[in-house]
Amino acid sequence: MSAPGPHINLALQGGGAHGAFTWGVLDRLLEDPRIGFDAISATSSGALNALAMAQGWISGGREGARTCLDVLWQRIAGHPQAGAWIFGARQHVAASAAQNLHRYFSSRQIKPGVTNPVSQIAEVMFDFEQLRAESPFALHLAATRVRDGGLVIFGPQRLGLDALLASTCLPQIFAPICIDGEHYWDGGWAGNPALEPLLAVERAPAILCVLVQTLRRLDVPTSPAQIATRMGELGFTSSFLRELRSLVQLREALGESTDSSRWQAHLRDLEIALIEPGEPLQNFRNDIAAGTAIGFISTLRDHGRHCAAAWLADPQRHRIGADASILAG
Repeated sequence: MSAPGPHINLALQGGGAHGAFTWGVLDRLLEDPRIGFDAISATSSGALNALAMAQGWISGGREGARTCLDVLWQRIAGHPQAGAWIFGARQHVAASAAQNLHRYFSSRQIKPGVTNPVSQIAEVMFDFEQLRAESPFALHLAATRVRDGGLVIFGPQRLGLDALLASTCLPQIFAPICIDGEHYWDGGWAGNPALEPLLAVERAPAILCVLVQTLRRLDVPTSPAQIATRMGELGFTSSFLRELRSLVQLREALGESTDSSRWQAHLRDLEIALIEPGEPLQNFRNDIAAGTAIGFISTLRDHGRHCAAAWLADPQRHRIGADASILAG
């Protein structure tokens, strides 16, 4: 992007506690009055960030959005049952064998009395009826359809607690979410984040993708734990990279032709930029004394603010096209 524009679309990746990095990015962007927001496509913890940003904006504009995001992550860090959702398969457990229980038992068999912390936090923080009617920007939450792995987008008029729970449903921890007879898991496997809802002609001509996983990993995992972590990262990134490559290739095919439909012209001129951590966010946990949840989350927020400031200082450098190497096959 040549400069921060008047309105941009946001595509927010999910990744449990790593969504605190996105919180930091949004916090810094909200400080800049030059930037407006047209639509947000979000997955998993990205969906929580999107809803908090919209809910706070309704009542208090930009500062209200910043406050609501802060409250959201304070609640997540302080929730007594949020550890598994925050840290996923990488949480510390009493016995190493417990990390693999999900291979043999369903989520209900492992923790039959578990309460979904996302549900408890959302019920307190979000007024979905108000969000459907008054959200200052269009919200689209991604979920994965269990029966075939298909991407399902819950758009502005389908926002609700069940849609959020579907987008954040880690199958190792929670039973699938049923909506209108269809079952859903976390959206990360199908669209993390999904770009499709942001491509309509009426959308802003710029998309800023906020990722919680760095796209350049030169190290080769060797230990079982490292391999398992990398497999999870690849599974949650591959769908986004495929969609991004296809979009870039389509734009290149359209070229400089002026003989095109309105949608083709919009797509040809669409600008896409990335904000990513630059290094695995998991590494930041090693810097936190005692490994507290709030310490880890606060550090990720600060890093997100730093990366957003770098984008604001030089948007052109972060534009897809200026650095197409990340899309090499």
